[in-house]
Amino acid sequence: MGRSMARQERAVRTRQEVLRAAAEVFDRRGFAAATMSEILSVAGLTKGAVYFHFASKEELAHAVIAEQSTWAEQVDWSAPGFQAVIDVSVAYARALLDDPFIRATVRLVIEHGAFEAPDVEPWRVFIDMARQLLQRAEEAGDLLPGLDLDQAAAVVTASFTGIQLTSQVLAGRADLLERITAWWKLLLPGLVTPERLLTLDPGGSSRVAARTAARPAS
Repeated sequence: MGRSMARQERAVRTRQEVLRAAAEVFDRRGFAAATMSEILSVAGLTKGAVYFHFASKEELAHAVIAEQSTWAEQVDWSAPGFQAVIDVSVAYARALLDDPFIRATVRLVIEHGAFEAPDVEPWRVFIDMARQLLQRAEEAGDLLPGLDLDQAAAVVTASFTGIQLTSQVLAGRADLLERITAWWKLLLPGLVTPERLLTLDPGGSSRVAARTAARPAS
């Protein structure tokens, strides 16, 4: 029993080591240019140890993408109304700066055309999260009357993706938080009531700042 448990724990650790190495390589190289040989080298593991868990580079990429779900489960939605929409976007932007799994996921999702079996689920997850947050903002009376939540969620998701990609290409994401703040300043008047606009912090509330400071280093 003890030996079996120890083997299982080693297998879990090995799988995580492979995933972290793969995330680092996918983030740096992209899916097409990444090789299993480089992932093996970064992980410091044998070919057998890696292929025991993942049969192919594409299977490994899908597993890296699946890791993002843990971030979505931990994100803080506690800010009132539309401030939560802003805070979640800022928290995700900060995760892009220091979480290799998030960075790799974004790159892999954008490069989904390189996959034999593209995974569109992450896009649905992003849009659904945005819609849920917008629904809460609507219930709080923050949104302009008649706003189409489905369209708004799609636009917020697509424009955030474009902003982070632009920041990555032009500045290595060094100016990402500033770009997110400027984006919200431009977008907010078309989404929220004038009264609510006066109370929102487009750079993220103290909640997201405190949560980021408290998060242990990855």
